[in-house]
Amino acid sequence: MVAGRGLDRAPADAAAAIAEIDRARLTGIASGRLEDALRDVAGIQQFRRSDARSANPTSQGITLRGLGGNAASRALLILDGVPQADPFGAWVPFPAFAPERLGAIRVVRGAGLAPGAVAGTIHLESATPDQLAPVAGQIAVGSRQSIEANAALSARLGGGFATLSADYARGDGFVPVVADQRGAVDRPAPYEQASLAARAVLPIAPSTELQASLVGFTDARERGFAFSESGSDGADASLRLVSRGRWRTAALAYVQVREFRSSFAAIDAGRTAATQVLDQFATPATGLGARIDVEPPLGSALSLRLGGEWRRTTGRTQERFNFQAGRATRIRRAGGATSTTGGSAELAWRGADVTLAASARADRWTIRNGSLVERPRPGGPPLTDIRFPDQAGWEWSGRAGAEWRPAAPLTARAALYRGWRLPTLNELYRPFRAGADATAANALLRPERVHGAEIGVDVRPTDTMTVGATLFANRLNGAIANVTVARGPGIFPGVGFVSAAGSFRRRENLDAVRARGVELDARIVRGPWSLLASYAFVDAEVTGRGLAAPLDGRRPAQTPRHFGSTTLAWASGGWQAAATLRYVGDQAEDDLGERMLGDAVTLDARIALPIAGRLAVEARAENLTGTRIAAAVSADGVVERATPRALWFGLRYGL
Repeated sequence: MVAGRGLDRAPADAAAAIAEIDRARLTGIASGRLEDALRDVAGIQQFRRSDARSANPTSQGITLRGLGGNAASRALLILDGVPQADPFGAWVPFPAFAPERLGAIRVVRGAGLAPGAVAGTIHLESATPDQLAPVAGQIAVGSRQSIEANAALSARLGGGFATLSADYARGDGFVPVVADQRGAVDRPAPYEQASLAARAVLPIAPSTELQASLVGFTDARERGFAFSESGSDGADASLRLVSRGRWRTAALAYVQVREFRSSFAAIDAGRTAATQVLDQFATPATGLGARIDVEPPLGSALSLRLGGEWRRTTGRTQERFNFQAGRATRIRRAGGATSTTGGSAELAWRGADVTLAASARADRWTIRNGSLVERPRPGGPPLTDIRFPDQAGWEWSGRAGAEWRPAAPLTARAALYRGWRLPTLNELYRPFRAGADATAANALLRPERVHGAEIGVDVRPTDTMTVGATLFANRLNGAIANVTVARGPGIFPGVGFVSAAGSFRRRENLDAVRARGVELDARIVRGPWSLLASYAFVDAEVTGRGLAAPLDGRRPAQTPRHFGSTTLAWASGGWQAAATLRYVGDQAEDDLGERMLGDAVTLDARIALPIAGRLAVEARAENLTGTRIAAAVSADGVVERATPRALWFGLRYGL
């Protein structure tokens, strides 16, 4: 019988700080959104506190351990071995992932071997037939004319299996700007999203299986005023061959196709009128990749994994800008290509009460074909025509750790690691505006590099109780951030005119972001009751010189000190109830810490009552107390909120 999984955990994970989210929790999230499921692991954060129903897609990068707010992900998100971040900007297309399709999530904190995993690696694993009903689905209606529906089919095929699932969600949305600051331009922010996934796993030899996956999604949102629409479409296809014979082998190949579009507007001081300032009408991007891992038979005590990987991303933004009398007078095209090619070795030795692990990887990276062309509309010679020089270099990553089991319930662990991230095409080549602020791209950005250490302890007095604590320290050298260069009014390179209400920023490599902290996790099950708890404290600060000197000693933008999440659940005879309490500390909106977003405590709840067989009626509540969650604050002090109270009622079958 096939497994539908990759190889067993990497040897280097033996001494890592790992948190897991099981399928029962994934199918019981009050919002039904993957981003909320990830918030069960304290310390995971997006650039914005909003979810994929109201946030701008480009703000949905994820990170860990307080390594600085950035719209590009500093944590590597992987689905069945395939990296999921957008090839152009490294934000995460959350509407492509339905939690009910997943069997488990495994979060490995701290830098990993793969490029991009400077803060950690988040492994998503697709559900298999032993976790799925042959037919399953749910439909729910919610606040603000919202509807969610999904359906899934699962079938055994000889020694293999196949799954097919579809999801749909829409809603009229809420008004993002807080009530006492709204004007005539402000209105609800609707959304409509859908995805389709098909997966087949087939045996091709007694110990070998072929896994084929296809995922497609579409996502349309508005930001709550005219000319603020955005849309994303994408499709991923992958093939993975897994052999579990004497020589364990996994070979993977994948392709990703993405298309993003977005419109931007300027709003007058009285919020009475919105004027279009930019139309990012097309941002096509493609990701290609291949990976192979081989584990030779070395006995039960020693394991070795040798790997090779190649990735390539291409993309460009196409934008109409410099609007006059409602008409764009210029067009911009900017983009390029990046690639990484690397080889790795991971070695582990397991003794009676000690495990030692070490791993290393070397990568050759390139940045090529970078360009920025700006022309007048409808035609004419280029106003700007820059071909940026190609870049190339070598980077290495590594991890070494030890796990010690002095007594049955106790495990102690320690690890050292180094990782790196290449700048995205978005950071290298695309300038952008947010309200009155304008940020220039920087084609000379260097890779980010992190060095870190951690020490932790896990206590498992019984199979139903686990408590863990981890102390960590990280230094992210060359952290890419948006650095304030000057205040408006003025005309600035790469962005043009900035008004007196705005600031001119440029993407720069900071000297470093230093982050130290503690992570606490607990899971307790007693009969029908279960308790999940997670807390993270992060003390982070910027080291900056030159243009970044004003940031020296400040907490990085979009970085809270405190995160906490607790879920109390009860399940018996098909009856289910759960309540989740979450806390996020205050954080700065901007690099100078002049615009603060306050802390917030939220309460989510869910109850499901069986009707007949596998059919149940369900009620869910997001942000039950109606807490105001500040998600952004503009240069003129206008506050945008994340999800207000939302109530859902529906039916579910087979979940």
